Amino acid sequence: MKMTIGDYLLMRLKELGIDDIFGVPGDYNLGFLDQVMYYDGLKWVGNCNELNGAYAADGYARVKGAAAMISTFGVGELSAINGIAGSFAEYLPVVKIVGMPSTEEQKSDIVFHHSIRSNEYDVFEEMYAKITAAKTILTEENAADEIDRVLTVCWKKKLPVYIGIPSDMPYKEIEVEIKPLELDCPTSNLETMEEASLRITKVLKLSKRPLLCVDLCAMRHNTKEDIEHLIDEIQIPFITTNMGKAYINETNPLFVGVYGGKNGDEAVNEFVENADCIISFGALISDLNTSMLPKSSSIEIHSNYVRVKNSYYYELYFHDFIPYVSNKIKKSKIKFPAFTLPKKEEKHFMIKADSKKIEQEYFWKRMGFFFKENSIVIAGTGTSLFGLLPIKLPDNVTFISQIIWASIGYSVGALLGTSIATPFKENILFVGDGAFQLTAQEISTMIRHNTTPIIFLLNNDGYTIERVIRGEKMEYNDIHMWNYAKLPKIFGDEVWTTKVSTTEELESCLSELRANDDKLRFVEVMMERMDVPEMLMKMVGKK
Repeated sequence: MKMTIGDYLLMRLKELGIDDIFGVPGDYNLGFLDQVMYYDGLKWVGNCNELNGAYAADGYARVKGAAAMISTFGVGELSAINGIAGSFAEYLPVVKIVGMPSTEEQKSDIVFHHSIRSNEYDVFEEMYAKITAAKTILTEENAADEIDRVLTVCWKKKLPVYIGIPSDMPYKEIEVEIKPLELDCPTSNLETMEEASLRITKVLKLSKRPLLCVDLCAMRHNTKEDIEHLIDEIQIPFITTNMGKAYINETNPLFVGVYGGKNGDEAVNEFVENADCIISFGALISDLNTSMLPKSSSIEIHSNYVRVKNSYYYELYFHDFIPYVSNKIKKSKIKFPAFTLPKKEEKHFMIKADSKKIEQEYFWKRMGFFFKENSIVIAGTGTSLFGLLPIKLPDNVTFISQIIWASIGYSVGALLGTSIATPFKENILFVGDGAFQLTAQEISTMIRHNTTPIIFLLNNDGYTIERVIRGEKMEYNDIHMWNYAKLPKIFGDEVWTTKVSTTEELESCLSELRANDDKLRFVEVMMERMDVPEMLMKMVGKK
């Protein structure tokens, strides 16, 4: 059948589960944006700038499975490139679509606007080459095949891809064969599964202190139910990494804690160090994630291969290998020696409602009693991240923080993305005043689309995490003080804002927040400049 190139691409985006598209209009993409506006089941979410749009797409992909973002050629795509790099670093399937000069314009010797004084129209595409898993520029001849190829790579590899659409291409009609994209994971090699499973079972039989570790890549490939089943079947204790936090419910009695290497909880570290066999799922080692798992991490299960000690088994995939090895271990009837989990903090937290200032330690513990199940909690990569990592979260909470790329300001854009993707959930953001100033304008987009998140702005007068690292009193860590609690009302009237400086004011605020859940809620929390979470002090080597 015949279909326009633009409609064919939009049909395929819908097949990935994408219902909303982020971005900024520009003259080279306007024709395609008309198609977006009229495509049934798709909503356009225009952003204040392209960087924010890329951040929003990243957040959307974390909870929806995939995302798409549109910009114009040159100036727009380079504005977004930092956000797409973050999605590449943290394994997010984001489709970056670029409206380009027409094919005739690209053949001309004339230098067109948004170019760098040359007619090399693939120069920006090449800049994206290192941060995308596949890229293409669409023509009448290649459009259907290339769209299918690139989107399949995006979905299977959980990485961004780049699609360029010359401005004369969206309405070109092409002949297409309508059949579903091949999105299913390959089937694991049965013989290899059997061999790897037997080897894992033998290693576990010799273990006296086994441990599971759940990390980032296990999250990206939707392994939650399979891993929970494995934990329950064989009654094995487990940890999550900083990037895997809350993926497996932290109320599970077998949960040891969040492992952050030398920067994390000492009792959790000791338990991990004493393990004689660690089975990791989707491990991604980085300085702010785990730093490094101990040598006892002798079994690694990844999205497409397994390592058992010094042996590697390829063509094994999460979706069928985890249930297979779980069944093998259960049938082997391994009995692990009794173990004692680290003593967990008793819930004897005393809520204060007095005139005392709000301190970091108190604030994060108090938040632990504020969160509810099935919500989304986003932490800026600053004091918010290090304050929340030790806090036990309720069941089925999605915890988001950009820990590898750690781009300042990311979390505000990500909140827009998650709020659009899951308007039926409570979306909560914790962001520092310094990071907020980079992307604050995206609150206007949240209001425009009637989203109702909760934003806690931690006002500690500048770049506190940088002050702790270096330059406590240096001017480069200073920022201009805004009237933060008043700012959202500039963007729209349908907001609820307040400013709190004491525990009494905080309690009053928390009691009102959910009574106003029909609007965006913004809380400015005043804190001392150098009051920081203990975990952050460990990270910088000052505790």
